Amino acid sequence: MSDETGTPDTPAGSPGGAAQSGGPRPEPLRFFGTTWVNHDDGYPARRVGAAVGSLAAAVVSCLILRFAYEGIRIADTGSFVTVLIIAMFAICSALAFRNTWEGFAQRHDPQRQASLRGLLAIGFVGSLLAYFFRCLTEAPGEKLHREEYEKAREEYERRTSRRTGNPSKKKRRR
Repeated sequence: MSDETGTPDTPAGSPGGAAQSGGPRPEPLRFFGTTWVNHDDGYPARRVGAAVGSLAAAVVSCLILRFAYEGIRIADTGSFVTVLIIAMFAICSALAFRNTWEGFAQRHDPQRQASLRGLLAIGFVGSLLAYFFRCLTEAPGEKLHREEYEKAREEYERRTSRRTGNPSKKKRRR
């Protein structure tokens, strides 16, 4: 795992896995491991649990933001500051939702993710909601990982099926 971005250093189906098991191995997903490959070992229950957990976390987060709003209102900072803070959380949540949703279909650029880290932290509610909605259809990131895994399997099959027998024993033409 990369310490900076939280993403694996090697994509799904990396050659390192091919040497150990005779082919590429699927990349595990957070909360799902490799159950997404065959939808076994409690995969549906994990999806339901992840959906319920992310929705519950989003609801609790909104309640905490509500308390923060009440604190700002009690402090009587003025309507301009209140509107700015509400707009900031709304815009950051919308951007975090879109960024998280796009991350389920394609890998993000690690440098871009590092530059957006603060914005995504402020818009954490949007990320939680994106995770919830994706859990309704599949494990978050499953489609991307499945495409990478199948591509790696096809490449591995092409590489291993190309040769038949020992090339040094091949008959030479005269």
